Amino acid sequence: MEDVAAPRRARLRLPAVSAEAFRWAAYAALVALFLVTVSGATVRLTGSGLGCDNWPRCGDTFLPEQGSHAYVEFGNRVIGFLVGLTTLGAALAAWRARVPRGLFLLALGLPLLVLGQGILGGITVIFELHPLIVMGHFLLSLAAVALALVLVVRTERWLRGGTAPPVPRWLRALALGLVPVALALVVSGAFVTAAGPHSGGADIERLGSLEDAVYVHVRVTAVFGVGFIALLGALFRRRALARTESVVAGLTLVVLVLQMVVGEVQWRNQLPWWLVLLHVALATLVWSGIVTLAALLRGTRPAQAPA
Repeated sequence: MEDVAAPRRARLRLPAVSAEAFRWAAYAALVALFLVTVSGATVRLTGSGLGCDNWPRCGDTFLPEQGSHAYVEFGNRVIGFLVGLTTLGAALAAWRARVPRGLFLLALGLPLLVLGQGILGGITVIFELHPLIVMGHFLLSLAAVALALVLVVRTERWLRGGTAPPVPRWLRALALGLVPVALALVVSGAFVTAAGPHSGGADIERLGSLEDAVYVHVRVTAVFGVGFIALLGALFRRRALARTESVVAGLTLVVLVLQMVVGEVQWRNQLPWWLVLLHVALATLVWSGIVTLAALLRGTRPAQAPA
């Protein structure tokens, strides 16, 4: 007997996706994750975290009725929704493009991290923006950005058939070791924000002493700077073999110097929120540069590129 359900099952299948379309989906997810990280920082620095005092609704309605804080918080939620769509699209594109298993797992991790971020965002509202929960929400955003960067780097390597540059093992270890140091740099900076005048709102309890937090942050910056300069010098000496890595390191240096300048200016001007926001955005770029370098220098053999 003929299987009449077969045509119906065929119609329900998602269309195949090209490897190039998957690449664009991965880049779109990366851009969206960066934007939601910056918009989340804007919510905190403007004291708009309780602009919508419940979740997922904004007050008595789904849309904000009035007030700048409500618009800022709701705008962050809209960007978060777009992040959910782009990361889910990247995962579906990876599935339909039949990418290698490692790439598929990376792409699948993106919407799962975004789901966890959304749940944690609701918890922050319930606990009225407790600084540690807000900080965890920010760090989860950085983890998602890092995962998207690794996905993009490995996707490019898969499509182009390239390999990691022939650099010494200690140089790869140095790049990988700078990742937790960069994370410590960002975490110590988040503690500075939690202890400063932009901890989330006038009624939000500040977390510790601002002077102590800055003291720790400056010293973590010094440790990171020494390690990064060593990595930069080693890559510059091998720039003929590691051209892409040298360019990424150079751009990261430019962002790092600019971030330090902004940090000094904001401190001398009583920490205006828009300068602190710029500092956070630059810190996210520095974090992205270090993660990208570690992913580029990792010596993994690429899978067979698509025809």
